[in-house]
Amino acid sequence: MTLPQTMSAMVLTGHGGLDKLQWREDVPVPRPGPGEVLIRVGASAVNNTDVNTRTGWYSKAVRGDTGSAAAEGYGGASDADGGWSGALSFPRIQGADCCGEIVALGADVPASRLGERVLVRPMFHPAGAEANALATFGSECDGAFAAYAVAASDQALRIDSALSDVELASFPCAFSTAEGMIQRAALGAERVLITGASGGVGSAAAQLAKRRGAHVTAVTSPAKAEALAALGADAVLARGAALPQDGFDVVLDLVGGPRWPELLEALTPRGRYVTSGAIAGPIVELDLRTLYLKDLTLIGSTRQAPEVFTDLIRYIEAGEIRPLVAEVFALRDLRAAQEAFLEKSHMGKIGITVGS
Repeated sequence: MTLPQTMSAMVLTGHGGLDKLQWREDVPVPRPGPGEVLIRVGASAVNNTDVNTRTGWYSKAVRGDTGSAAAEGYGGASDADGGWSGALSFPRIQGADCCGEIVALGADVPASRLGERVLVRPMFHPAGAEANALATFGSECDGAFAAYAVAASDQALRIDSALSDVELASFPCAFSTAEGMIQRAALGAERVLITGASGGVGSAAAQLAKRRGAHVTAVTSPAKAEALAALGADAVLARGAALPQDGFDVVLDLVGGPRWPELLEALTPRGRYVTSGAIAGPIVELDLRTLYLKDLTLIGSTRQAPEVFTDLIRYIEAGEIRPLVAEVFALRDLRAAQEAFLEKSHMGKIGITVGS
């Protein structure tokens, strides 16, 4: 096929407010290098990391919750280290979630890959980088908020599914984050508490934990309790409700914030706490006596073993997990999509249709 020279894209021009997202129709279509593929993007989705990167929330200068400046940013205070891995280069095309079709191949990529429907691994080890290096699609490289995107061939995984592009695009970032947490905790048929359970990662964690036979308690608003029960939650606790002491073997936490000490008290002796987010605030108080007297294990979860994403593909193809798309916006309406995301009235993911 003949590729166009330019494409539409939503371009992030710097850390800050929603005005930093600029719609353009003259962005050069990228060309795949050796070992890379070009993907015609069908759909993407909105994630906390998109908003946090835009505002610069990952900066050590920021101590508040993720919503405190989500619309306007931090006025340049976080420019030096506002990306999750440090300083970010601009302009940048965000979009960690990507479902699309391979339409061009770089050198050394088998011709059989042309035409494959793929999901892109959202977090990966860059080829040739040092052992602990990590990159996110749409952060350290351009992502899926564009008509076309380039990815390393081994990070674009074939998917065989009857689900739509926007349904499939709801999986990569949220579900791989949740599955990474679950695998790090080695969760089995145990009692698990999930905070922020109505969001993309939290609702994914509820499904994935139930798939492993866990007894799932979800923390959410009462209005979303019924929907979480339909996803497999065995019990639902309202935000702010008292947590049972020693009630859980594992806590999967996406919230942090001032109530964080209560989560440790809710763990049984030898319990495991796993975090991959801090939407209520990253600065918490730890009583070391709780940690050592209860023999707790605290786990941070960002880096993922390669099998996390291949396992996720397998679950999708087997129909063991299902997408949860709350609302869908066109890419040119990404600002409105992020505004809807920040209202937190939805459950699951906000999808973005792209197309060329």
